[in-house]
Amino acid sequence: MRNRKIGVLMGGLSSEKNVSISSGRAILGALIERGYDATGIFVDRDLDLVLRQKEIDIAFLALHGRYGEDGCIQGMLELMGIPYTGSDVLAAALSMNKAKSKELFRLHNLPTPTYYLLNERELDEVVGKHGDLGFPVVVKPIAEGSSVGVQLVRDINELPPACELALQYDSQVLVEQWIRGQEISVAVVEDRALGAIEIETGNAPYDFAAKYDSKSSQYFIPPRVSPQRYRGILGQAEMAHRALGCSGATRVDMILSPTGNEYVLEVNSLPGLTPNSLLPKIAHAAGLAFEDLVEAILGGARLSTVDRGDRDRRLRHRAYNGDERRDGEAVATH
Repeated sequence: MRNRKIGVLMGGLSSEKNVSISSGRAILGALIERGYDATGIFVDRDLDLVLRQKEIDIAFLALHGRYGEDGCIQGMLELMGIPYTGSDVLAAALSMNKAKSKELFRLHNLPTPTYYLLNERELDEVVGKHGDLGFPVVVKPIAEGSSVGVQLVRDINELPPACELALQYDSQVLVEQWIRGQEISVAVVEDRALGAIEIETGNAPYDFAAKYDSKSSQYFIPPRVSPQRYRGILGQAEMAHRALGCSGATRVDMILSPTGNEYVLEVNSLPGLTPNSLLPKIAHAAGLAFEDLVEAILGGARLSTVDRGDRDRRLRHRAYNGDERRDGEAVATH
C-alpha cells in the first residue's frame, strides 16, 4: 500500500459536501502522517477526467450522500479498474435506499419500525395513506444521509408540510413510526462489530444539528445496557451489515425501546470520519487510534468485479504452470 498512490475522494455533489470535505481532510492527514503517498481529490462532474490525470492506484472514499454513497462513484471506479474502500455498487445502493434496506432487514428477521412510502403525486392523499399508523412519526427523504430533511411529526396537521419539505430532497419520502428509546450506533469493520455508542440529545430524532454540534449531545461508550443486551445489539448490527452485503467500515443505527425491543433503522455504508463522527469515537474506545482505523479501512480496498482480460491472463498463466484443471484432469506441464 505504501508504494501505491492513494486518492482521497471528498466533496461531491450532495447536500453533505461540507461534511465530506471534513472527513476527507481528516483521512488525508492520517494517511500522510503514516507515510502514504496520498492526495486529496475534490469530486465534481469531471471526476473521470481528474482520475485519469492523477493516475491513482487506490480510491479512499470520503464521500457522503447522493452520487458518493449510493453506488454511482463505485460504478465509475469499477469501470476504470481502480480499487476503492467501502461497499460495492449493489451494497452501497441498497444501504442508501432506506426502503430497500428495510425490506432486506425484514427478510433477515431484523426488526425495523413500521413505515410507508409517499411520492409527490400522492401528497394530497397522505392523510388517507397514513391510516392508523399513529403519531409521532419520522419523515425522511428516501436516499439522503446525515439526517438531511428528517423531521419528527407529532400530529396530522404537521404531516403534509413535512412530507412536502422532504420531497424537495428526493422523489420519495419514507414515513416511519417513531420509536421512543435509546439511540444507538454500532461500528462494524470488515464484518466485525467494534463496539457501540449511545447518543443522548435534546433533539429528537438525532438530527443534522445534533450530529455536527457535539455540545448539544452526550455520548456513552458502551451504551447504558446490560452486557447480555449489548452482545445482542452487536450481533444484530453485524447481521444488518451482512444483509445488505456491505464491506469495509459501516455504522448501523438502531433504537432500543424501554420494553426490551431493538429496531434497526439503517446502515451507513460510508460513515463520517470527521472529528465529531461516531465511528472514530467507537474505534477510539475499542483501542483503535484514528490513524489505525484509516489504515484498516484502506486495507480493505478492492474491486468487486474481475476484469475479463486480467482473468484470462491469469488462467493462461495457471495453465502454463500446470495448475489449471479441465474436466478433472491436470493440464500438461511444459
